[in-house]
Amino acid sequence: MIYLNEKESGEWKSLAQRIVSTGGNPTKVNGMVRPGLIPAFHYYTGTWLLSENMNSQGLEWIRAGMEGEQGALFSNAFLASYLGRNGGRLVIPEAIFSDPEPYIHFANTPVIADSRVQFRIHCVHTLPSFTKPLRIMDIGCGHGKILVDLLKELQQSGRIGAVGEILLIDPSEGMLRLARENAAAAFPEATVRVIHSRIEDFTEQMEGTYDIALASLAYHHMPYETKLLHLTRLGRHIDFFILYELDANNDTPDLHSPELALSVYQSYGSLMDAIFAFDAPVQLALASIDRFLMSEAVYFFTQPRGKRSDYHMLRSQWHDVFTRGLGKEFNCLCDSMCYADENIGLFTMIYGK
Repeated sequence: MIYLNEKESGEWKSLAQRIVSTGGNPTKVNGMVRPGLIPAFHYYTGTWLLSENMNSQGLEWIRAGMEGEQGALFSNAFLASYLGRNGGRLVIPEAIFSDPEPYIHFANTPVIADSRVQFRIHCVHTLPSFTKPLRIMDIGCGHGKILVDLLKELQQSGRIGAVGEILLIDPSEGMLRLARENAAAAFPEATVRVIHSRIEDFTEQMEGTYDIALASLAYHHMPYETKLLHLTRLGRHIDFFILYELDANNDTPDLHSPELALSVYQSYGSLMDAIFAFDAPVQLALASIDRFLMSEAVYFFTQPRGKRSDYHMLRSQWHDVFTRGLGKEFNCLCDSMCYADENIGLFTMIYGK
């Protein structure tokens, strides 16, 4: 991931503020912005204008930013296409995850699928052997396939034997239904329980103990301080926490900050490229963009910290929140990349007693 230094950040914000205040058309920013980041600056300025309902000016900046995009990063192009399908405005067309299919398509892209293989390898190499029937909770379980595949891999490697209890936690009824079906079919001997809730609304009522808590692209839906609070509660009920996440600077930077815009430009742009590079019907790919990734990205452009829906963190921030939240009993046992390129990283992190 590429970062701004403090001087650049101040210059970006001052320049964008002047543009927003005057409603200016795209201008040449050569000499004012690092050459390789000019498309990202257009993205930053365009999304700020769009969030102020200056839609025509915002779209002009986004379209101008398309001209300099290259490689596998076309965030301005993806946003311009999205705006074209939504009347030129930053809108969220429907509730994220109301239909599981767009997420399932995203999860099956080669980048994500291949990184999941590495994730399971990291877990096998890191976890100890469990002699008793395993009790595991899946936080934000989605369709449950990630959990099922992980448990099968752990069984094949001899890390676990029988699966005693599976606790599935998710705010989407559609996802929970699929997850219950997948878990019950794969492990008919296990007790499968479902909790229709966000994890932050459940930790205070949680009972019993679990060997493992799994969170796969699911624990970033709350800001750092909320993660810290609920990890403190959760730590009393688990022995290991397995995290699969996106390495991105999307938590502490606030609305209209250059750091947030640059991080979203890189992280979400790369994931959208992975979706379109995957051979699938165009309408399914567009649904995966519109009803999943872009729906999340719009929150970053329109909602202040505390009100938006996603807070991906940098790996250093994850280490800090785990150390503070889980306490001295837990240690970092694994911090390994599952996938990385210039713009994004997907990683495994495991903390355990």
